Amino acid sequence: MGQSTSSLGSPSEFSQFYPSYRFKLNSSAVIAPFELMEEPESSENVVVGRDYTADLPDECLASIFHFLGTGDRKRCSLVCRRWLSVDGQSRHRLSLNARADLLSSIPPLFARFDSVTKLALRCDRKSDSIDDDALVLISIRCRSLTSLKLRGCRELTDLGMAAFAQNCKGLKKLSCGSCMFGAEAMNAVLDHCTALEELSVKRLRGLHDSAELIGPGAAASSLKSICLKELVHGQNFGPLIVGSKKLKTLKLIRCLGEWDKVLDMLGKFNPGLTEIHLERVQVSDVGLCAISNCSNLEILHIVKTPECSNSGLVCVAEHCRLLRKLHIDAWRTNRIGDEGLIVVAKQCPNLQELVLIGMNPTSTSLAPIASNCQKLERLALCGSGTIGDAEIACIAAKCSALKKLCIKGCPISDVGIEALGFGCPNLVKVKVKKCKGVSTEVADWLRDRKGSLIVILDACEIEPLDGNGSELGVLESGMEFPPIVSQGTMVADVASSSNSRMTMFRTRFGFFTGKNLVACTLRRWSNGEDDSSNSNL
Repeated sequence: MGQSTSSLGSPSEFSQFYPSYRFKLNSSAVIAPFELMEEPESSENVVVGRDYTADLPDECLASIFHFLGTGDRKRCSLVCRRWLSVDGQSRHRLSLNARADLLSSIPPLFARFDSVTKLALRCDRKSDSIDDDALVLISIRCRSLTSLKLRGCRELTDLGMAAFAQNCKGLKKLSCGSCMFGAEAMNAVLDHCTALEELSVKRLRGLHDSAELIGPGAAASSLKSICLKELVHGQNFGPLIVGSKKLKTLKLIRCLGEWDKVLDMLGKFNPGLTEIHLERVQVSDVGLCAISNCSNLEILHIVKTPECSNSGLVCVAEHCRLLRKLHIDAWRTNRIGDEGLIVVAKQCPNLQELVLIGMNPTSTSLAPIASNCQKLERLALCGSGTIGDAEIACIAAKCSALKKLCIKGCPISDVGIEALGFGCPNLVKVKVKKCKGVSTEVADWLRDRKGSLIVILDACEIEPLDGNGSELGVLESGMEFPPIVSQGTMVADVASSSNSRMTMFRTRFGFFTGKNLVACTLRRWSNGEDDSSNSNL
């Protein structure tokens, strides 16, 4: 059909005919690469002002929008009325500044975004938040909501939450923080939202009386995760925790009061949990022994609970043999040590992740852990005065599956780091922080010894030249300095001088970044896993 070798003209000519290019293959002849493209049609066939996306179905256009960032998507919605409509109908997530003046904007806002299923309402401390009228109006407009996040909505009351729950019965996830409603609101949600699966409550200021019990309610039959943070009367959720028979994850973080009784009831009547986090709560060995009834437990965090000792850990290890992840921050109390870890080594062969902070383990416990826990891939040893070169050498010799190692504030030297060069064949990342006996020279040597290994030593990171493992992240400290950008255009010399000042600031004050090392390291480790690791570390 008169195909010939195409030759591209000037850029303006190319852009003129670009919309009409088509690809055509001829199976009966050998065609040169440039012959795959048809000869551009004449400009007479190009309709000026025609919307060539009009032939695309709305579903395809919406799928394209999903690949765009927030800013690009906003700009696309201003192109034409159809794009505006498709963008609004295909948006399922929405985050709003929940100030009081939002009330007047709710009708037009949700008339445009009429398919929202996940909504976040946040209000800062200095502003008045939305009240019950606004929340009820939102619930009427968004009856298909499955996720709601409330932050700082201090004007919401029990009545408003009760009306919301009646209108949004399909809610599956509720997260509220720094709100003023109380037990009546929570019970209303649990009674009406029968599909609720995740509940997260932080600083709920409406719980004034310890006698205001919460739950279990109709949602107890579907609830799978409960997270309670910084509550004064968190034990009021006891009936809900015990009565949720499908509960898999329980997180108690910085909640006042004694929790042994709640955990005892949990162990007797709801032993199906697989993940438990206990952080800065009043729990003793009695509570740990109660947790041991959860025989399917896979993830356990015991963080800064000074009343817990080896006895409680031994009880958990003997009965929870499926344990995969164990985090212990002993807060330097020396109540958990070799005795408990030895039992963990014997009874928990599936252990994949072990974090020991503020403890003083020795080779007496680390050797059996390295020998018996053949699946151990992630290990963190922080703030220990007994972890020396001998312990690191033991780990290097016996932890054949180890992939990631973090050492912070331990009295090791170059000798211990050198041992890693002759062991741990699967090691991909090593972090060493606040270990004064380790030099940069041994880090260089270790990098040369294992070319695919990432080595981070204090503020200096040494990466392999071939880039292997680069997906694990570069700078993982908790402090980050955003670039300084003016409201208008940025001048090049100002940017360069600003960056130089920032570099100097980071160099001089880099010691601040170590405070969040462990949390950031473990979070990166968890995100870098590709299979069974599903916890937020």
